[in-house]
Amino acid sequence: MRMVTHKDLDIWKMSMDLVERVYRITQAFPKGELFGLIAQIRRAAVSVPSNIAEGAARNSKKEYLQYLYISLGSLSEIETQVLISQRLGYLNDPDILEQVEHLRRMLLNFIKYVKGKAV
Repeated sequence: MRMVTHKDLDIWKMSMDLVERVYRITQAFPKGELFGLIAQIRRAAVSVPSNIAEGAARNSKKEYLQYLYISLGSLSEIETQVLISQRLGYLNDPDILEQVEHLRRMLLNFIKYVKGKAV
């Protein structure tokens, strides 16, 4: 019998897709943003699946939820950084905001699910 891990979660898989997308789109940003906006948005993107994984490895529901909320906060960071990138003319990809919002809804539903689960 195979043990279920974070890698089996759709939210983890989708957040990994978001990381790939963020890395691809930020390659076209001005090189002057390498240590600014590029680093910031990439760090936030990597944080989402990383915190889902770390939370899943914890041994209490309270800790798991804490890490899921950190992932949720990182999604808000990404949304803000995408909006900034659009305002600066670095990014013309409106679909990424839809992807972030879809992932946010899924994560909120997963948080509700985890909250309702027995310890």
